Amino acid sequence: MKVCIYFEGIENIAKSGIGRAFRHQVKICKDQGIEYTTDFKDDYDILHINTVFLKSPEAIKYARKQNAKVIYHAHTTKEDFQNSFTLSNVIAPGLKTWLVFLYSKADLILTPTAYSKSLLIDYGIEIPVIDISNGIDINKFKPSLSKEQKFKNYFKVKPDEKVIISVGLWFERKGILDFIELAEQLPEYRFIWFGYTPKASIPAKINQAIENKPDNCLFPGYISGDIIEGAYSAANAFVFMSYEETEGIVVLEALASKQNVLVRDIPVYQDWLKNGYNVLKATSINDFKKQLNYFIENQDNEIRENGYQVAKARDIKIVGNELKTIYQNLLNK
Repeated sequence: MKVCIYFEGIENIAKSGIGRAFRHQVKICKDQGIEYTTDFKDDYDILHINTVFLKSPEAIKYARKQNAKVIYHAHTTKEDFQNSFTLSNVIAPGLKTWLVFLYSKADLILTPTAYSKSLLIDYGIEIPVIDISNGIDINKFKPSLSKEQKFKNYFKVKPDEKVIISVGLWFERKGILDFIELAEQLPEYRFIWFGYTPKASIPAKINQAIENKPDNCLFPGYISGDIIEGAYSAANAFVFMSYEETEGIVVLEALASKQNVLVRDIPVYQDWLKNGYNVLKATSINDFKKQLNYFIENQDNEIRENGYQVAKARDIKIVGNELKTIYQNLLNK
């Protein structure tokens, strides 16, 4: 069995959640002993395609010529494209038509959660859909004192300082405006947003909000490695105010770090994140303030441990076994 893990435009969106999902798939192939390629013009048995750009029809056509099966990994939906890039809301209806066209060319569709699966079914897509997590490398995000110290040194964190972090692109959908407002209302805490999006590709109001942010709110850009991994476990809380996700890999990263996780109460989390059990949830700025203060003032080890179990169940080794079985079943069918 040989699989083509295809990802168009990796140079542009490698730092996104989809980029991390692609890297997870490559790691799974290596760990599971699956022969793979990333060139859709190679020879293979299965084309596993992740992106929805203009070369996708060509890749699918090439795969069909060599009688390969086609899996479309539906990371993208109309709902999570809205309120992102400049003109995204104008483009979104046309994007939905394009997604239905592309996804319907596959033999099988994979999508990260039951929620995103329900969206595709609502689109009227009749191809079989399986929900499977993008996975998380548990070992990579295991709390480490040395990584935590690197994070604290980098940001000059004071011993008694309370630090709140979030991770994501600079999209309104990700809750970036609410994050800045939360920082304004809680000046006694330091807020750090990891991630970056080119200013030319996002609406002016996002750029203006970042330029006029309060002094306790930092945007250091995209940071990888020990510093961000140390931040996940050393911070006092991870706050993810996103309005729409297909899964939220950064949430899995925070859970794997045994961090206090506070998310917006949106449908994607309904069946796997429980308020007061493995995370806290909020719907308004006041809710976020209340829940965040609970985490700051209380050492709730039970919530953190329960959250860690959520990530553990989605460890890349477990997801890898599931994905390999999906590949084999598709070929046998």
